[in-house]
Amino acid sequence: MNYVGIDPSTLTGICVLNENGEVITVDEVKTKVKEEPQRFMDLADKVISYIGQGDSVTIEGFSYGSRGQGVSTQYGIGWAIRMKLVELQGMDYIYKYTDVAPSALKKFVTGKGNASKDIMMRDVFKKWGFENNSNNICDAYALARYGLEKGME
Repeated sequence: MNYVGIDPSTLTGICVLNENGEVITVDEVKTKVKEEPQRFMDLADKVISYIGQGDSVTIEGFSYGSRGQGVSTQYGIGWAIRMKLVELQGMDYIYKYTDVAPSALKKFVTGKGNASKDIMMRDVFKKWGFENNSNNICDAYALARYGLEKGME
């Protein structure tokens, strides 16, 4: 079983870890499709391609307090991915699918539920030695670690 972390966004971060916590792959998934909802569906299809039979998937929950123009896009992408995950779970393809609130993820990594993206990236490196220039990939790594370390509780 692998542990897949998904940070849904217009640049969706993906991280796949094996059972020993070693990185199998990381990516920042994008699409050239401009029209919605096709854009969301294309991103979701690309994200799902990283998930294998029996994997445990951890996805960052919605940030319900967020405001601004990009929020509806993030919700659209997030829901498209979740619909695909539920479909896979219904076919017994994935072992487990878990939502983790952004504040819970931040607390898991930094000890504080309101840490900035820079602090998250710093503490992911300090805690596990993983470094990447993309905060989306760092969040996906933290989500995969969350699944590995806490998902079986």
